[in-house]
Amino acid sequence: MRRALIVIAVLVIGLLAGLTAFDYLAPHTAARIGIDMERSRSGLAAKQISVQGFDIAYLEGGSSTAEPLILVHGFGADKDNFTRVAGQLTPHYHVIIPDLPGFGDSSKSERVDYYVATQAERLHAFAQALGVKRAHFGGSSMGGAIVTTYAFKYPDATASLWLLGPAGLSKAYDSELDKRIAETGKNPLLAQTPEEFPPIMEFVMSKPPFFPYSVKRVLGERAAADYPLHARIFEQLNDPNQPNPTLDGLIKDIPAPTLVVWGNEDRALNFEAAEVYKTEMPNAEVVIMDGIGHLPMIEAPRQSAQDYLAFRAGIQ
Repeated sequence: MRRALIVIAVLVIGLLAGLTAFDYLAPHTAARIGIDMERSRSGLAAKQISVQGFDIAYLEGGSSTAEPLILVHGFGADKDNFTRVAGQLTPHYHVIIPDLPGFGDSSKSERVDYYVATQAERLHAFAQALGVKRAHFGGSSMGGAIVTTYAFKYPDATASLWLLGPAGLSKAYDSELDKRIAETGKNPLLAQTPEEFPPIMEFVMSKPPFFPYSVKRVLGERAAADYPLHARIFEQLNDPNQPNPTLDGLIKDIPAPTLVVWGNEDRALNFEAAEVYKTEMPNAEVVIMDGIGHLPMIEAPRQSAQDYLAFRAGIQ
């Protein structure tokens, strides 16, 4: 028996060593396998549709016949920011997670604008193209501002909102991110080289999960390749001349039931803005997550999902 255990231990160690070597020697293949496995475990399938001249990549899963849940990522992110938390949601809901134009695997053009209001219109066109007339919406950071704008423009098409560390309010921008850009001129959310990507992850998360080398490498390479476009998009997002440069004064006119979730260690956006939603939005409730940074659905996917499930149970 002892010899058998020793043999098994040696085999396991050898397998782990082989997987580690594969992760470093073939990062693109390893990352693709890992991401595909994560999506499969969460009950999601990768799809694509053409909308308004854009090729929109998206994930879809779940089989509920109720109104779907559409989740929208933040700046510099993509649809897989929601993959892990979606594993807790697809048993209950029909979940759709697009890459916005300019991000992830969707079309990226230098010739169009990426204002929040414009992306909200593209989100509406995407929903219509899928035959979705009314949905529940969730959004992280920039995605939160986009789905909130969507709810303001299309109240009858919005069943509820789930806002995770959302951008949009002036109070939210009173943050470490804003101060660092003002002081240094460098945006900690942008990477010009793959090596500059890991510090972004450290900045946006207080409790990051384990990411294999291959995933960090591939995401870093994509972030560096997207740097010129994303630098321009960030400037547009902060353009005071864009339509509705903030959501100040607008949220009071959004009747949709809303769950606002914010980590109290968010460095990108000020979590104290949650109180504005609570006091000004007609049907908003707030959850502050202790010890969590800017991305609750990645840092604490199980708790984030449980809070959302409880919220949905309370409005149905």
